[in-house]
Amino acid sequence: MKKVLIVDDCKEIRQLVATTLDIGEFTVYEASSGSKAVEMAKKWIPDLIIMDISMPGTVDGIEATRQIKNSPATAACQIIILTGSRVDRRKDGLAAGATDVLSKPFSPLDLIAKVESILGITV
Repeated sequence: MKKVLIVDDCKEIRQLVATTLDIGEFTVYEASSGSKAVEMAKKWIPDLIIMDISMPGTVDGIEATRQIKNSPATAACQIIILTGSRVDRRKDGLAAGATDVLSKPFSPLDLIAKVESILGITV
């Protein structure tokens, strides 16, 4: 069973992503901040992290991605950045180590296709 960590400060977005992934064989964890995401990634070593960029606190999604990818314990985690930002942060997310970027609002089918592609599975 694949482990997925969903990181977003908006509970409704976390629920939408979790519901979208409910069709697969996933253990889903949720975090509401970048710092919590880094902590949970070290604890659970998820196969995939779906990470919002804009979150409150000192650790946003870009910094959390950078910390996760720079830690030997979590460097293998694949990360999809979610962004609702009007400013294109795709380059920042990829430079921090993200595997892919998905814009909000997103199509659940697009999210499933990215998850399948990154994890090499069919949901």
